[in-house]
Amino acid sequence: MGITVAIIGAGPAGFYTVEALLERCQTVTIDIIERLPTPYGLVRAGVAPDHQSTKQVVRKFEQTALANLVHFYGNVEVGRDITIDDLLAQYDALVVAAGAPNDRMLGVPGEQLEGVYGASAFVGWYNGHPDFRDLNPRLSPSTVVIGNGNVALDIARILVKTPDEMAASDIPGYALDAIAAAGIETVHVLGRRGPANTKFAPAEMREIARLTDCTPLVDPADMPEDAADDDKVLKLFRSFSAVAPCGAHKRLQFQFFAAPEAIIGHAHVEALRYRRNRVEAGRLVATDAVCDIACGTVITAIGYRASPLPGVPFNADAGRVENINGRVDSRLFAVGWAKRGPTGVIGSNKPDGEHCAEQILAELGSDAAATARPGRAGLERLLAERQIRYVTFDDWRLLNEQEVTRADAPAPRRKFTSFAEMMAVLGAARRQRLG
Repeated sequence: MGITVAIIGAGPAGFYTVEALLERCQTVTIDIIERLPTPYGLVRAGVAPDHQSTKQVVRKFEQTALANLVHFYGNVEVGRDITIDDLLAQYDALVVAAGAPNDRMLGVPGEQLEGVYGASAFVGWYNGHPDFRDLNPRLSPSTVVIGNGNVALDIARILVKTPDEMAASDIPGYALDAIAAAGIETVHVLGRRGPANTKFAPAEMREIARLTDCTPLVDPADMPEDAADDDKVLKLFRSFSAVAPCGAHKRLQFQFFAAPEAIIGHAHVEALRYRRNRVEAGRLVATDAVCDIACGTVITAIGYRASPLPGVPFNADAGRVENINGRVDSRLFAVGWAKRGPTGVIGSNKPDGEHCAEQILAELGSDAAATARPGRAGLERLLAERQIRYVTFDDWRLLNEQEVTRADAPAPRRKFTSFAEMMAVLGAARRQRLG
């Protein structure tokens, strides 16, 4: 008998850890425990619905999930259905790969007003995440997106694309209809620093330049005079600064050197107030200039925080699991955003998974038979005793097949977007199998 490992979270960090363990040990059994009935984490619920090529990484994850030594237990919530102590009693090692699903707060007056949304909630809504299916955001013709990273750019792009541009995406119909009905005219993307300090990827910026019914705009005064000629993002910003707002029905206004100070309104958002910054000797300095943007929606995309798991030490200041280079405690580890905070892209989690696998094997060796921990058998016994209806990977493949089948071309799938909907489909399939 080899070692047994349980991984909490079926996103990229979890799958890369599974992959690394399988490569390094032929006698490891691994169980992936996921709160949702669906695997793949942010690849399914965080990657923009019009970025289907990015989502193709799930093909590799599926191969990993189908390995003989791996099982998937979806619809099982750690802290509700089963505890950390339960899992440590059943498994030789436990890995927290639950990501960072909560939004960082902006910390300005008015953030509680109707019409203010964090990126995690808003992106989850237009991606069909069950937790945010009923968000029903208050969308308006003038919208402010706060942040200068790719998530902010994704949100802005989704808001200004035409239905035809979104036809080959897997955005849920309810979100597509709501965005179309909002009559969006201008999306302002705010950043505290200048164009040279954004974290936008060149590929994502090129998408902005290709929008069919939206003009991207930049104030020429915000452009640096000494920008490198080979900086692809700055070259695009420079081209945006030379464009007059004409022809297209929508505008995407990049607002630089703008530090949010307050969200103004009574029952709901009416404006966003910001203070202009300037750069002095390489440092950002606040000026006396204060400006208001009339708007009805504010979306913050300024970072994420992990959720505390009962029984796992948590660093509230950093918003992540308390760990030293991925090690939390004896037999307890963390990977991905739960370990290091929300940084990097999907592939950035691969080194975490490899390092975690090496830590586990260094601590336990390749054979932990002497521990007599039951692993998978113990987990299934506990789930049966507590009457937890878990979702297997075969169940997920059935859901996936039905999502693909019920889509209208060119959309790749039409997602199930609620727990009840998914469990009803699986229940019907089970009854049919039993006759």
